[in-house]
Amino acid sequence: MSDKSLFIYDGECPFCNHFAQLIELKSSLPEFEIIDGRKNLALLTQLYNQGYDLNKGAILISDENIMHGADAINWICSEIKEPSDSLLEVLRIIFTSNRMTNFLFPFLLWARRFSLTLKGKVWHPVSGNHQFF
Repeated sequence: MSDKSLFIYDGECPFCNHFAQLIELKSSLPEFEIIDGRKNLALLTQLYNQGYDLNKGAILISDENIMHGADAINWICSEIKEPSDSLLEVLRIIFTSNRMTNFLFPFLLWARRFSLTLKGKVWHPVSGNHQFF
């Protein structure tokens, strides 16, 4: 795409939305654009057709590389050098570790799906998937 990193997240998920807002406002990441995937279905469909499913995690495009799910979160947190928010600092410490990120990520997906179910939203904006597991 370009030299700018592009982070695609689920704007209906309260946890994803809060993380995206923290990154945007408090991380000081240069050349970093944040996009709500649900508001950009053409891009989301294109990525889905390439094997990147928003239902399985956020998507990060950086320097022609595409990272997905735990890898995307791990990369973002490892790039944050001096966060100006205490919660972002905690997240940075936890999710800089590949091992910790891979351990916790399934719980984050479950929390996302649970919150979307409570809100009556589909899990997968491209396919309209409502299933819980």
